[in-house]
Amino acid sequence: MKLTLIYPDQSHRKRKAIRNFFRAAPLNLLILAGLTSRDTKVQIIDERYEPINFDEPVDLVGITAITSIAPRAYQIGDEFKKRGVPVVLGGMHPSFLPNEAIKHATSVVIGEAELLWPELLNDFRAGKLKKFYRSCNYSDLQKIPFPRWDILPHSNRYVYLVQTTRGCPNNCAFCSVTPFSGKRIRTRPVHHIIDEIKASLRRFVVFIDDNIFAKPKYAKELFQSLIPLRIKWGGEASLNFMKNTEVLKLAAKSGCRILFIGVESVSQKALDGVNKGFNKIKEFKSIVQELHKLGIAVFTSLMFGFDEDDKGVFKRTVKFLNETKVDGSIFSILTPLPGTKFYESLKRAGRIFKHDWSKFDALHATYLPQKMSPHELEHGLNWTYRKFYSAFNTFRRIIRGWHRGLSIVPVVNIGYFIGTRRGLITERV
Repeated sequence: MKLTLIYPDQSHRKRKAIRNFFRAAPLNLLILAGLTSRDTKVQIIDERYEPINFDEPVDLVGITAITSIAPRAYQIGDEFKKRGVPVVLGGMHPSFLPNEAIKHATSVVIGEAELLWPELLNDFRAGKLKKFYRSCNYSDLQKIPFPRWDILPHSNRYVYLVQTTRGCPNNCAFCSVTPFSGKRIRTRPVHHIIDEIKASLRRFVVFIDDNIFAKPKYAKELFQSLIPLRIKWGGEASLNFMKNTEVLKLAAKSGCRILFIGVESVSQKALDGVNKGFNKIKEFKSIVQELHKLGIAVFTSLMFGFDEDDKGVFKRTVKFLNETKVDGSIFSILTPLPGTKFYESLKRAGRIFKHDWSKFDALHATYLPQKMSPHELEHGLNWTYRKFYSAFNTFRRIIRGWHRGLSIVPVVNIGYFIGTRRGLITERV
């Protein structure tokens, strides 16, 4: 039996040079490959970096999709179905809109796939694939196998990703994590994680947990166990967990060199309105200073399009980030994703005016903002990228990064400076 697992690329016909700067592996597909018996030949195709040969003989195709790549996932599914190949669609978007997804697939996996995958493969071998596979429970992370990095083409070009937890109790209105993975934080055994990192032989690891500090006791156990490995690592965190000095110091000692913090907005009122009021903007500058003292670079993400945002939010954001001396940032447009409370509220209000899922990529306005036009919102995003990554601002951050011995800061900033000038991150202004 030959199984092909595919991560689609919505811009499969466009330039991709910027993407070689930071390759993020399709970790969910690597885990599913690990759950597949070794008598099955598994192929993983990351379409962001290699084309799909639709005429290559294959017995079963599995495709994962978030909202912005759903149209391309559907195209791929249709092409294989034309050739008589059974297609399984899964991931967040098909999970929230299974009746839409099934039009382009033989089966749809709803929710986390680990509990369903062995049953689905057994049904396929018996010729009894069901239309829908819905999990009534969340996956037990103690039983998750090691990802099959060995079958990922050019795996050494990807940043090594590790997941230690799933779930988030915050349930922010715009976020899909809680609706998909639940409010309870589930953890992997620390010794599994250590064994996985040792086996990888990698010296830099990125933890893709939505908040690696979410369970302080667990985080302390993990960080303590990482110290003997002498690796460097990066991860994601929430502002409300950045005041635990003991855990932060242990993170730094264990090799933490970069933290990605979802600040989301410089307006406290905007954050309160989307159930993220636990982010206290007035505390952010002191948190950045503390992290810098510990030798940790701070990268942020911010979104535009909150009901509180007017046309001045772009300048206020750049000013705020420059004053707090963050080491880098990504920007996006607040996007109503299916499955979230934000999507449902805008849909009821009739404010969503775009229905092409490929535009739900956080770079396009898909709904009507309150205090600016959709064009002004998109133009503001472009302006913010070019202003924040101007030659002067970029040079300042590079110098600060070098002085603190953080080589990742110059690398990221140079990459974004080039990307904004070439229109590889957003469209040209």
